Amino acid sequence: VHLVESGGGLVQSGGSLSLSCTASGFSFPSYAMGWARRTQGRGLEWVAGIYNDKSTYYSDSVKGRFTISRDNPKDTVYLQMNSLEPLDAGVYYCVRDPSRFPFTRLPSTENWGQGTQVTVSS
Repeated sequence: VHLVESGGGLVQSGGSLSLSCTASGFSFPSYAMGWARRTQGRGLEWVAGIYNDKSTYYSDSVKGRFTISRDNPKDTVYLQMNSLEPLDAGVYYCVRDPSRFPFTRLPSTENWGQGTQVTVSS
């Protein structure tokens, strides 16, 4: 499993960022994929997820502001983040979730990318 994130950076409060994650080493269309983050205020948490049928999950903290999508032919999952707040700042990880009930627990670390930093200035 190899997951490579890109697109993090510095943005002002209220701004937008788009993250991408390109996967390799497994059959991407067969898996639920998601984004998790580690922030100072909330620790490690699921942010958003997308099932292999493209239905989605969002945490309450990002619902209405973030959008997850996937492009199976490109083995890529995206996270569009709008109306960013300082509390959104942290490291964002692309995660493959192989569990029977995705996005209920964070999977083991071999399913994680290395992460990309998101900084939101107030």
